[in-house]
Amino acid sequence: MTIRQTFAIDDREFRGKRVLVTGGTKGAGEAIVHRLAAADARVATTARSPDTGSPAELFVQADVSTLDGAANVAAATIAGLGGIDIVIHSVGGSKSPGGGFAALSDGIWQDELNLNLLAAVRLDRFLVPEMIKQGSGAIVHVSSIQRRLPLYESTIAYATAKAALSTYSKALSKELGPKGIRVNAVAPGWIHTTASEAMVKRLAAHAGSDEETARQGIMDALGGIPIGRPAWPQEIAELVTFLVSDRAPAIHGAEYVIDGGTIPTI
Repeated sequence: MTIRQTFAIDDREFRGKRVLVTGGTKGAGEAIVHRLAAADARVATTARSPDTGSPAELFVQADVSTLDGAANVAAATIAGLGGIDIVIHSVGGSKSPGGGFAALSDGIWQDELNLNLLAAVRLDRFLVPEMIKQGSGAIVHVSSIQRRLPLYESTIAYATAKAALSTYSKALSKELGPKGIRVNAVAPGWIHTTASEAMVKRLAAHAGSDEETARQGIMDALGGIPIGRPAWPQEIAELVTFLVSDRAPAIHGAEYVIDGGTIPTI
């Protein structure tokens, strides 16, 4: 699922910048890796799945939802890039079954929290001290509008974890701003990705319906998307790239919604 869009890129904007993007082989994470690499950043990325030709300088196959995985990625990034300037926490997602709250076991809850909240918390704990030493850095946590519009049928745990991530990101910004490190969050709505299509398939299977009915059910639960479509990964990448760039030096402690107008209130 791809889209051809033309965005102006300064191919030297991030020259020399050392960047880690988690979840960089699919969806928005993959688009962010490509966008930053095109601007001459030294990009490290990580995912559970093998690398399939990423433009990243460094790829670490690991599960950052585990403590050991996060520690290994942090160590490999510092060793491979010689330090860190930018961290983008793009990894996330949900594999929860349909069926509402009663379908979620303790194991599912823990898995969702580990992937969508604790992966970022742990990596920040390992990497932020390097930023503090140099007195500069930029961090983006990719949250979700589901922290405000949870879909109870299948993503309660995911939405809860993302709500906690947004709160954590704000708290971290208060601590790190005086140390020269900018921290922001991005909250996408529905994005055209393989993961979102997998959720559609799960909901269709649970309800015994077809995928189009399940897809419409999501649209109805969200209250519709005023621009008439989900966002594309490249559009998320443009916003994230701006926030970690030198073009946004005073943007700090903020959360930017990119949802095509889905959230109906201010």
